[in-house]
Amino acid sequence: MKKIAISNLPKLYAAIAKAQSLILPVKTAGKTNFSLWTEACDVDLQTLKTVKSAKDAFFPQSETLYHCHRDGKNITITPEDLQSESFVVFGIKGCDVRGIAVLDKVFLAEPVDSFYAARRCHGTIVSLACGAPEESCFCKVFGIDCAEPEGDVVTWLTEDYLYWKPVTEKGEKLTALVADLLEDSDDAAVTAQKEAIGKIVEKLPYAALSLEGWNGEALNEKFNSPLWETLYKPCLACGTCTFVCPTCQCYDIKDYNTGNGVQRYRCWDSCMYSDFTMMAHGNNRTSQLQRFRQRFMHKLVYFPANNDGMYSCVGCGRCVDKCPSHLNIVKVIKAFGKEGK
Repeated sequence: MKKIAISNLPKLYAAIAKAQSLILPVKTAGKTNFSLWTEACDVDLQTLKTVKSAKDAFFPQSETLYHCHRDGKNITITPEDLQSESFVVFGIKGCDVRGIAVLDKVFLAEPVDSFYAARRCHGTIVSLACGAPEESCFCKVFGIDCAEPEGDVVTWLTEDYLYWKPVTEKGEKLTALVADLLEDSDDAAVTAQKEAIGKIVEKLPYAALSLEGWNGEALNEKFNSPLWETLYKPCLACGTCTFVCPTCQCYDIKDYNTGNGVQRYRCWDSCMYSDFTMMAHGNNRTSQLQRFRQRFMHKLVYFPANNDGMYSCVGCGRCVDKCPSHLNIVKVIKAFGKEGK
């Protein structure tokens, strides 16, 4: 176990950024999101949940795939370069780290997504324990330990120190890079914080949320339930839940005429939109009920059915906080469970 004084964190950031790009929570206009570190930015490790997760670092909201140029009758296709430089994503909470594990199941399965794979290969994850989980959090339901999250390096923040524990080979390499700034430490403060976090988690409103009946075998029972007729009605189809979700992976591919050729890019999309997966013959989900059901069936039934029981929800609570209709995955789970009877 290592530690570094809070007052020396700017030196830590600078040391990492000198060798590779550093992405971490930055407060801008009162909102905190992951962004590239500069000496002028307002680093914010205190905010529990960034507006969006850190998945942008590995699966950007928009990215160019290739360029097409025409010179007379000749067409040249130039693929976008893959990530080739190392980078660090610092301060990711346990739910968002698990979200990246969910994305791994999608983008690293055959056929492997080369853009995503290159970023995962070159990215190092420094996770940060949640000092004070909030009422909308329910990561424990999905087996996530917010007091000791997964990651290449795991850190804990106290009033005076950031405690640092390398876990993987990537983590050891990053630790060696900043070794001069770290000092040896026992784990007494970390143990105390983990115990305190555990007590908070047990008292959260959704700590006892039951996933009974939600699994890969529940297809017909859940799909044909009349409950969807009632549940979907407050949905505005705004897509907010999908854009703040750490695990949503839907995207669209579009072409943009630059005036000097065509740029093909992909960008996040939402299964809640009426034109999602629209094809020449129309749309295979023609009603908002069908689209609403698709989102939650995918996270709680389809995904675990195809990924060894892993759910495509990490209990971060962003959809609980952000949905303008106060409609979220917790309400859906409760409606089908004992809590909803």
